[in-house]
Amino acid sequence: MSELILHHYPTSPFAEKARLLLGFKGLSWRSVHISPVMPKPDLTALTGGYRKTPVLQIGADIYCDTALIARRLEQEKAQPSFFPEGQEMIAASFAAWADSVVFQHAVSLVFQPESVAVRFGKLPPEAIKAFLADRAGLFSGGSATKISAEQAKHNWPTIMARLEQQLQREEGDFLFGEPSIADFAMAHPLWFLKATHVTAPLVDDYPAVSAWLGRVLGFGHGAASAMSSEEALEIARDSTPAALPDEQFVDPNGFAAGQQVVIAATDYGVDPVAGELVFAGSEELILRREDERGGVVHVHFPRFGFRIEKR
Repeated sequence: MSELILHHYPTSPFAEKARLLLGFKGLSWRSVHISPVMPKPDLTALTGGYRKTPVLQIGADIYCDTALIARRLEQEKAQPSFFPEGQEMIAASFAAWADSVVFQHAVSLVFQPESVAVRFGKLPPEAIKAFLADRAGLFSGGSATKISAEQAKHNWPTIMARLEQQLQREEGDFLFGEPSIADFAMAHPLWFLKATHVTAPLVDDYPAVSAWLGRVLGFGHGAASAMSSEEALEIARDSTPAALPDEQFVDPNGFAAGQQVVIAATDYGVDPVAGELVFAGSEELILRREDERGGVVHVHFPRFGFRIEKR
């Protein structure tokens, strides 16, 4: 079995989600640190242009988006499960809401001027300007709607009161009793807010939420060891993509294996990836692409939240 290689950077909220997923499963993995901002030449040599963080690499298979990364880790180690039996739909749907709605609120709260001044206080002005410009580009062109800091502040008490109530009334220690993907999707935006004293009270003022977050973060990150991006590229070049899933599926828009297509996220980070469609299933899309640095790779995307078009 090829090693699990996570391409990430320490302060990324979705990377924290992925690290916690690895910790919950008790997995060992290799850590490749990438730049928080573009360009990311070693990463995009593997993904074909997808730039969001994190990305999971297993040999010559490249997994984009934490929703799909979770499903791949579930294949790697079935128990403990992210999708408890009988709660698969509830957990996945709640996770999708947290990854979008709650995350967008957290971003607006984190990037309000008072928070930025603390979070980036030790960086030179040029670096702050470059980071904010990169994020403006990341969140342009897609369906994600920017929430003003004022509106995020307005909505936040409702989100947190509902979460507090859920946790107070749930008999177990997690959102739906036993741990699930819902917990990790909800935890990473709150972890993001906890990073400075400006936004930490937005979490700390809710005792049941704060205690629950401590339990989720307590799963840790598993056993990580460093790897360079050059090593990761070499592994991709020297590997062969894994066998395709055997799911029988007819794409509702008529896409079929062998077509040249473009796949891109629909919300933000909508950079397109071009290649040969080799698989289209109910949860997953797989592109075959070739790069002189990364070799022949299969790039995996979730179906939900991504679009596919003829090239």
